[in-house]
Order: sequence, then structure tokens, then C-alpha cells
Amino acid sequence: MSNEALSRLGTELGAEPPNSLAELTSDQLALLADALRKERESRAAGLGEAAEAALGLVPALARGPVRRILFK
Repeated sequence: MSNEALSRLGTELGAEPPNSLAELTSDQLALLADALRKERESRAAGLGEAAEAALGLVPALARGPVRRILFK
């Protein structure tokens, strides 16, 4: 098990990984970290699309200022 792989997983989790994950191999930790990163990116993209769709409900003249406020 690699400390680097465990550290990378901790970065993706945003917290120290549970001790039980130290039993995983470096490859397994890397796979888990990649899966977490991809899921986070997917959710962020979905939220961005939903926010853009919601802006369609805002009157056209107010969209620019509302977009600047929401997406600083």
C-alpha cells in the first residue's frame, strides 16, 4: 500500500480516509480515488446544467446580473 495513494484518496474525500482502507492495495486506492473524482465532476456538471436551465425562468434582462451573483 502506498502512502501517496492513501493521501490522494484523502484529498478526494476531503478528510483522512478510514484506517480500514489502509488494507487496500495502491491500485485499489487509486481506482477508488478516480471513481470519487469522476463522480464529483459528474455531479458538478449536472448542477451547472440545472442552474443554467433554472436561469431560463429568470426574465431576460435580469439573467446577466443573476448569473454573476450565482457564479462568482
